Amino acid sequence: MPIVNSIAAMQDDMTAWRRHLHQHPELGLDCFKTAAFVVEKLKEFGITDIHEGIARSGVVAIIEGRSEGRTIGLRADMDALPMDDLSGTDHASTVPGVAHTCGHDGHTTMLLGAAKYLAETRNFAGRVALIFQPDEEGGGGGRIMVEEGMMERFAIDEVFGIHNSPEDAEGHILTAPGPLMAAVDSFQINIKGVGGHGAMPYSTRDPIIAAVAMVQSIQSIVSRNVDAIDRLVVSVTQIHAGTSHNIIPDTAFLEGTVRSFDKDVQALVMERMADIVEHQAKVFGMEAELKYEQGYPATVNHTAQAAFAAEVARDVVGADHVDGNCKPIMAAEDFSYMLEARPGAYLFLGQGGGPVCHHPEFDFNDTIAPIGASFFARLVEKALPL
Repeated sequence: MPIVNSIAAMQDDMTAWRRHLHQHPELGLDCFKTAAFVVEKLKEFGITDIHEGIARSGVVAIIEGRSEGRTIGLRADMDALPMDDLSGTDHASTVPGVAHTCGHDGHTTMLLGAAKYLAETRNFAGRVALIFQPDEEGGGGGRIMVEEGMMERFAIDEVFGIHNSPEDAEGHILTAPGPLMAAVDSFQINIKGVGGHGAMPYSTRDPIIAAVAMVQSIQSIVSRNVDAIDRLVVSVTQIHAGTSHNIIPDTAFLEGTVRSFDKDVQALVMERMADIVEHQAKVFGMEAELKYEQGYPATVNHTAQAAFAAEVARDVVGADHVDGNCKPIMAAEDFSYMLEARPGAYLFLGQGGGPVCHHPEFDFNDTIAPIGASFFARLVEKALPL
């Protein structure tokens, strides 16, 4: 693979950076120690235009090229997940209940590697905005950075990001124009009936019966209300009711997730779910409340930028290792907010198997870090030629 030689020579350093980050994970917007480590490295690389405290602990650093031009944003997420590290490695998390089981430590390392190379060479006309983002895992740190005016403040014209992919072969890069990752919504349903003795159901209004009916009806949204061509997932993931075999409870609770790509489909799901909850409750003579929360929007790549990113990837890893029209997946990503604010593209970098992201035994594959860093570096040089 024709990765950048000077970046390949950083392999040991990048591995050390990544494993340090892995041992010291942080959650949400509170990635202060991670940000401090990033800033320390950026200063070592000779980068002085560094801005901290964006979205609480986020960092944006600017590298000036050799002449004026556009600004390319490169983003890495920094936060970990609230779970134990069961990887069994020597560099396992030292923080109980917090672990880098999605590879954000690797993403941060790849961007640091690119930063070191770009700061040393500056073989481009324009500027690079290095975006180190907190709180991708559910809190929407990307949205906060956009809402705080990051794009305007740093005059960012285009933005790109990479996520590791254990499911894909090591060193393969995948992307596609249009929808790449789904919008993610969540819903909760609270059902209020009338409990009583399990031997006398006629004297109760059984919320379990209503809950089961709602689950069945909710599944009909995908099978009967939406065109099969439109990708949609509606999953009920929790149902709670009752305390004993001979007690009919007063209440029942349902919770689940909705994944979609199209805003009209998303709106239809919300409408149908509201109807189902309201009318099923009436059928069984009880009350029910639906709480529907819209989460991250779909991650939609811009056509020209996705094609350009795939072209750069072919230069780095070879055409046989690039899929420029991969299938979208139903996971979600808050890089979507940055793509709503500016043209750009998101990509996946295969790490060649192992436990999937969010598994307690997951660990980032350090051998792919120079590949991701080389992609970032070549993208800048090709997008902003001297």
